Amino acid sequence: MYRKMLVPLDGSELAEVVFTYAKELAGRLDIDVILLHVVNPVLQGFTPMHRAYIEHAAEILQREARSVQERSKGAKPQVKPVETRSELTVGYAPDEILRCAEKNKVDLILMASHGRSGLRRWTMGSVADKILRTSQIPVWLVRAGVPDEILYDKWPKKTILVPLDGSELAESVLPHVQTLSEQRGPERVDVVLVRVCEPPAIPSYYAPELPDAPLNWGEYMQKETARCKQTATDYLAEVAKKLKAMGVNNVKSEVLVGKSADQLVDYANKNPFNLIVMATHGRSGLSRWVYGSITENVLQGVSCPILLIRTNPSNQPVKKEK
Repeated sequence: MYRKMLVPLDGSELAEVVFTYAKELAGRLDIDVILLHVVNPVLQGFTPMHRAYIEHAAEILQREARSVQERSKGAKPQVKPVETRSELTVGYAPDEILRCAEKNKVDLILMASHGRSGLRRWTMGSVADKILRTSQIPVWLVRAGVPDEILYDKWPKKTILVPLDGSELAESVLPHVQTLSEQRGPERVDVVLVRVCEPPAIPSYYAPELPDAPLNWGEYMQKETARCKQTATDYLAEVAKKLKAMGVNNVKSEVLVGKSADQLVDYANKNPFNLIVMATHGRSGLSRWVYGSITENVLQGVSCPILLIRTNPSNQPVKKEK
């Protein structure tokens, strides 16, 4: 169960795109929020101005989050009002974000996919780079300029895309999908499980006369692709059963064929998803998913937010005791 969320702000309008998501997540999921503003040591002489900025932001968010909470849950006495507070610190942004997250035992970091320095700065630069490589806490990235039709508070239903590669590591995101579905209460959440079948590539050394070489490569590719699609279909059906057993009822599956990153980006952009939930590494290791062709291309290619979860037991959401 998510209980506390950290939202770093750098003072730019681009970073504040997360406000839409912060108020909805806080209000609908009953999550307390810490707004963090990190001041560059060169600018610490302007600390009073920075403090006024982050305190004002916390006041606005608390008011809006409580409004969402009241609207979505009604005046239920058992619902604890959402609390927001601000923190101001001086230092190197990635280190201070991670330190604040650890100190306050937050369950989720929500941040814009770029701030005042542009998309590449946040995607591959020092801030998001270190957060994604180091954080044991799930990171919810919201891309600045997200279209209105997929804003968290505008879309009539919530849809979550879950890419899987067949590994247990990738499936470690399932408890988070369950938590997001459960904490939304009676509102419908649709979950789409996706696995991509990559057709076999013709090896550079291929020659029809070699022993065991397929005589007709096109026919061989068709058979292998068909086999992969059937295996993927069966696998996703089993994962869907797991989710339904966990209480997530609105689950469907899609099997795509092609290059993984290209297919995921194309599918996500053609379908209105509010969120993509994916592990920060699959069977190829952390560097492959964070910096390789899959996650990097998905991060740069889609408009919808992405919840990145580092695959180890310590970052599984805490279940509420009954």
